Amino acid sequence: MTRALLRLIGARLLLSGLSLLAVSAIVFAVMEALPGDTAQRLLGRDATVQALAVLRAQLHLEQPAWARYGDWLGGVLHGDFGTSLVARRPVLPYIAGHFGYSLLLGGLALALHIPLSVSLGLFGAATRRDGPIDAMISAVALLGMSAPEFVIGIFLVSILATTLGWFPPLALIDQAHGPLEVARTLLLPVLTLNFAMTAYVLRQTRNAMFDVLRSDYVRLAVLRGLPPRHVLLRHALPNALAPAINAIALNAGWLVGGIVVVEVVFNYPGLGRLLVESISFHDVPMVLGAALVLSATYIAINLAADVALMLLTPKLLVR
Repeated sequence: MTRALLRLIGARLLLSGLSLLAVSAIVFAVMEALPGDTAQRLLGRDATVQALAVLRAQLHLEQPAWARYGDWLGGVLHGDFGTSLVARRPVLPYIAGHFGYSLLLGGLALALHIPLSVSLGLFGAATRRDGPIDAMISAVALLGMSAPEFVIGIFLVSILATTLGWFPPLALIDQAHGPLEVARTLLLPVLTLNFAMTAYVLRQTRNAMFDVLRSDYVRLAVLRGLPPRHVLLRHALPNALAPAINAIALNAGWLVGGIVVVEVVFNYPGLGRLLVESISFHDVPMVLGAALVLSATYIAINLAADVALMLLTPKLLVR
C-alpha cells in the first residue's frame, strides 16, 4: 500500500507541476491580451509618446512577449519570481507578506467552519428532520449555497457594521491594535466565508446522519437501552463523518478562490487583494507570482485531501 501511495503522490506531483506551468502561461496570455500596459497605467492617459517609450524601455516592455515570459519562467525555476513593475522591488517578499494574512483569514474561517457545520448538521437538522429547526437551517443553507460571497459580505456590512455599528466595515488588520481589535476586524470576513462554506457541509452531514440513524446497528443500540447521546456520538457520528470530511476538503479548495472576493470586499491586505490590485496596474510579474502561489495552494490542499482519503480507505489503492 505504501508503494502504491508513493506512486500516486509522485504522479500527482508531476501533474501538479504541469498544471502550474499551464496556469502561468494562461495568466500571462490573458494579461498580454488586456488593453494597455504598465507604463500606460502608471503615467495615465495624458502621458506623451516619449515618456511612454522611456518607461517601457526601463521596464523592458519593448521585448517580445515570449521572451519576457521565458525570462520570468527561468527565474521562477531558480526561486526568483521577478521584480514588480510598479514597486520596482522583488515580487517574492510582497507575496510572502500578503500570503501570511490570507493564511490567517483562511485558517480562522476553517477553524470555525468545521465544528459549526458538523454541529448544525448533526444536532440542528438530522435529529429533528422535517421539524421547524430543520426547515429553518435548510433554508439558511440553501441561501448560503445560492448567494455570491460579495453579496453576503455587503449584506453583513450593511447590517452589522453600518446599521448596528458592532464591527468595523473594513478588515484593516494591519492597523488593528491588540487581540480584541484584531478579532473584531476579522469577524465579518470570517462570517462571510463561513456563510458560503457551511451550507454545503451542513447538508452533507444532515443527509448522512439521517441515513445512519435509520441503519440496523443504530436501531439495535437504541433497543439495548443505550442513552440517546451515546448512540448519537459513539455509533452514528463516526459513520456519518466521511461525507462531511470530503465536503470540508472541497470547501478548503474553494476557499482559495472565495477568499479573493472577500479580501476585496473588506479591503483585507491578503494575497487576493494584491492580485486584484496588480491586475489593475497591469503588473505582470506580481500577477503571475500571486496566481502561481494561489494555484499551488489549491493543488496542495486537494493533494492532501486525496492522500487522507486513500489512507482512510486503503481499498482505493488496490488496482
